[in-house]
Amino acid sequence: MEAQGVRTAQLRIGDQIEAWHRGRLFHRGRVTDVVPHLELFWILDARTGTRKLLDPEALEIRHVEPAPEVSPAAMA
Repeated sequence: MEAQGVRTAQLRIGDQIEAWHRGRLFHRGRVTDVVPHLELFWILDARTGTRKLLDPEALEIRHVEPAPEVSPAAMA
């Protein structure tokens, strides 16, 4: 069974992605580097703040909309 999702060549630095495996969310973050000919890319993980190397052969990669920024004026 082939996972449906984004291929490495479709990723760009700054893209927001989620990485899923067997119906579970494993990582979410911003793409920081892409090596299309090796089918690898790195993200800055939103949960831990660390850089992660992801293998799209093992994960289903999905583009997601970035979380909206809240301005200080909107919080007042």
